[in-house]
Amino acid sequence: MEDSPADRPGRRPRPPRRSQRQQIAIRRGLALGAGLLVLILIVLGVKGCLNARKERALSDYARNVTQIVDETRQTSESFFGKLDDPGSLSVTEFVAQVDSDRSAMDSYAGRVGGLDAPGDMSEAQDALELVYELRASAMDKIADRMSTALGDAGAERATEVIANQMRTLMGSDVLYAEVVRPEIDGVLADNGIEGNDVPRSVFVPDETQWLDADAIGSALGSVSGATAAETPGVHGLGLVGTSVDGVALSAGVPSTVSVDGTPEVEVQVQNQGESTENGVTVSVSVDGEALEQDISSIGPGETQSVTIPLTPAPRGQVTLDVNVQPVPGEQVSSNNEAAYTVDFQ
Repeated sequence: MEDSPADRPGRRPRPPRRSQRQQIAIRRGLALGAGLLVLILIVLGVKGCLNARKERALSDYARNVTQIVDETRQTSESFFGKLDDPGSLSVTEFVAQVDSDRSAMDSYAGRVGGLDAPGDMSEAQDALELVYELRASAMDKIADRMSTALGDAGAERATEVIANQMRTLMGSDVLYAEVVRPEIDGVLADNGIEGNDVPRSVFVPDETQWLDADAIGSALGSVSGATAAETPGVHGLGLVGTSVDGVALSAGVPSTVSVDGTPEVEVQVQNQGESTENGVTVSVSVDGEALEQDISSIGPGETQSVTIPLTPAPRGQVTLDVNVQPVPGEQVSSNNEAAYTVDFQ
């Protein structure tokens, strides 16, 4: 009897053919797997690009901060170098160079405010802006008082103001060291970025020396011709008008002012001398509480106004004392001040 094909040795049975439905399902599975693989690769690629972009933005931010900090250090060296050793600089030259340092600091503050800070750097950016706002404000006030501090009349008070602003500068150094630098370097480290840590920033090189008004006065005394005689001629200012919210005040005549919000005192000052005066301080006192505003520069014969808000707003009848600080070389200062009786309703 002849063996059937299935009983013949050495031959395997042919597997049953897949149905058309199974073949379609397999093809769909393969296509889906390939699609998922492509999607994963795209996601990984996009993520890699985003991470690279983020790291690049953080690195650029740190480099920009470093550049500003390095330029700030140069300004510090320039400013305190002059204080420590003015050399042959005259008063006029010294004041001009300090004003240049002030302008540089104002520029740094503007650049810091314009930095494009990545999201992770938002807290560091806020603190950095405060650091440079403090530095710019302090340098503005120091520059405004420098001419007076180098003169005779009002020099002591001006020197005290400069010493107080040195404390503000030192405070900015502490804020940078304790908040800004650790925050920036920490964000860089968290993102695996190395080699871009920002440098230290100490604007006041010797905090113990430059916080003392006597030490500052002694240093300024080394400036060549640091007296009122540096600028010859007649020096003098005059208080020529005072008003509150548009109501003109007269000494000895009570005035009534209706209060709606914060009242503002406008003081008009005239330079009655022959030379330009810098850093003129105007103060308004309400029953002993003084508020100040500065006129950065006023030329011979020129009249300028300053506006001083009265905060907190006074109520009832008060005495308003207005004073224009004498400038170096001013011989007569009786017309620099006035007292007014004002009834705030």
